[in-house]
Amino acid sequence: MARPVILTIDDDLDVLHAIERDLRQRYNANYRILRADSGMSALALLRRLQQRNDSVALLLVDHRMPQMNGIETLVEAMKLYPEAKRVLLTAYADTEAAIKAINDVQLHHYLLKPWDPPEQQLYPVLDDLLAEWSARHKPPFEGVRVLGTRWSSKSYETRDFLARNQVPFQWLDADASQRDAEVSRLVESLGPNELKLPLVFFPDGDRLEQPEWQDVAAKLGLRMRAGLEFYDVAIVGGGPAGLAAAVYGASEGLKTLMIEREAPGGQAGLSSNIENYLGFPAGLKGADLAMRAVTQARRFGVEIISPQQANAIRVDGSYRFLKLSDGTEVSCHTLVLATGVQWRTLDIPGIERLQGAGVYYGAAATEAISCRNEEVYVVGGANSAGQAAMSFSKYAQRVVMLVRGPSLAATMSQYLIDQIQKTENIQVEYRSRVTEVHGDDRLRSISITCDATGDVQTVSASALFIFIGAEPRTEWLDGVIERDPRGFILTGPDLMRDNKRPKGWSLERDPGLLETNIPGIFAVGDVRHGSIKRVASGVGEGSVAIQFVHQYLSKV
Repeated sequence: MARPVILTIDDDLDVLHAIERDLRQRYNANYRILRADSGMSALALLRRLQQRNDSVALLLVDHRMPQMNGIETLVEAMKLYPEAKRVLLTAYADTEAAIKAINDVQLHHYLLKPWDPPEQQLYPVLDDLLAEWSARHKPPFEGVRVLGTRWSSKSYETRDFLARNQVPFQWLDADASQRDAEVSRLVESLGPNELKLPLVFFPDGDRLEQPEWQDVAAKLGLRMRAGLEFYDVAIVGGGPAGLAAAVYGASEGLKTLMIEREAPGGQAGLSSNIENYLGFPAGLKGADLAMRAVTQARRFGVEIISPQQANAIRVDGSYRFLKLSDGTEVSCHTLVLATGVQWRTLDIPGIERLQGAGVYYGAAATEAISCRNEEVYVVGGANSAGQAAMSFSKYAQRVVMLVRGPSLAATMSQYLIDQIQKTENIQVEYRSRVTEVHGDDRLRSISITCDATGDVQTVSASALFIFIGAEPRTEWLDGVIERDPRGFILTGPDLMRDNKRPKGWSLERDPGLLETNIPGIFAVGDVRHGSIKRVASGVGEGSVAIQFVHQYLSKV
C-alpha cells in the first residue's frame, strides 16, 4: 500500500530544503515527503496524485509566494483533497493572514518561521494533526479504476473485459459527479479539457483514453503471445471444457497451450450461480469456478494466452498450425477445439444501436448493482435466463421474464423453476417476446408482443438482458473441419456416412469419439455436435479428450 503524502510548498528553495529535511527526519517511515516550489506546481502535483488515487495527509504551505499565495493555494487544494490537514507557514508580520486563512480555508494550524527547534516548534503540532487524520482516514482503492458513464457501450465493454478477466477494478460513474464527492474530485483533477470516456486509471499513474481491450490487456501484463513455437497439445477456448483439457494435459506432462478469445471461463464464467455442479451443495459462482480452474491450470504449467484469437488452421504432415489474430503462428501435434458458443442475437428494430447501453447479451454481472431499484427485463426461458433473473432480483425492484413458450418446464431445471416461483419480485410472462426497443443514446422502452392475443404493449425499460440460445462461431474452420448445418463440429461416429470414413482421412482406423475429420484434432464441449450443454459434461469431455490425445501421440 502506498504511503500517504505530506506535501510542503515554498518558493524559497533554502526554506523548502530545510522543511523537507525536518519532515523526512521525523515522518519518512510512514509518509512520502513531497515538495513543490510554487502554488501552481503544487496543484499540478496534487492532480496527478488524485488521478493515481493516492492519499494526501497534510499540506504545509508558505504564505508569501508570488503569483499564488498560500491561502489561494489551499483554496484550490481543498477541491482535490478536502480531508488533508492544512498548515500555513507565516512570518511574524503575517499573523493577520493566518487568522484570515482559518476562516477562509478552515486552516488547522499556522506556524511562525523559523520553527527551530523542530522537536518543540514543529513535530508536536504535526504529530497531533497526523494522528487525527489517520484516525479518520479510509485507505483508498489501489487497483484499476474506470471513469465512464453507465450508458456508454465502450464503458460497458471495458468493465465487462476487466470483470471477466478477474481484474479487480473500481467503477466511477461520471454522471454521478454532482452527488459523488470522489468522482467529483477526480473529474476536477482532470482539468477543463473535454473528457474522452471511458478513462482507465492504473496504479502506476498511467491512464488510457477510450482504450481497446487489447491496450488494456497489454498494460495489465496479460499474456497475449505464445512463449514457444511448438506444443504437444494446443487448446482453443478457455471455458470449462478447454480448462479441463488444459489441466489434464499439463498434469500428465504434455506441453500445453490454451488460447482464449475473451477471458477464461467462457459463458459458464458469467453464471451468477451454478447450483447443480457436483460437489458444491450451496452452488458455485461461475467466476469462482473459472478462477479456480485457471489457478489449477497454471500450477500444472499450462501456458495461457488471453485475450487472443485463433483465425485459421493448417495441417502439414504430423503438425497442426494455428494462425492467431496478431499474425503469429504456433504449431502442435494435437489440437483441441473448445470454442463453445456465443449468444444468439435478437434481430429487432433498434437493438444494435443500444447494445451495451441498456441492452445486453448474457448475464452482464457488472450491471447488476446498477439496476438497483429498477425494473429489469430478461428474455429467455433456459437455465442461463433463470440464473440471471435470480441474480438481478437481489437488486432490482422487479424482474420480468419474457418467455416465448407456454411454460418453463421444457427448458429450465426444476430447481430454478422452484426458486423463481418463490421469489416475489420475479414475474414470468409466457408467450411473450420483445419486438422493438426504443431510445437514442440509451434504452428507454421496449415493445412486447403477446403471441396468444397479438396485443403489443410498450413499457418503460432501462435494462434488457437477452438469453435466446447460443450458436457456434466456427466460420474460421471453413474448408478444414467438417460441421453440421448449424456450425457445430462433427466428431467420431457423426463423421461416418454409409460406414465410410470422412473424405481425406489418412489413418487405418475410424475417427475417435471426440476426433474431427482431421486426425489429432479433437472437439469438446458446447461447440461439438450432439454435446450436452452443461458445465459438468464439458469438463468431462475436456478431460476425456486428453486420453485420445495420448493415444494419438503414441503413434505419431
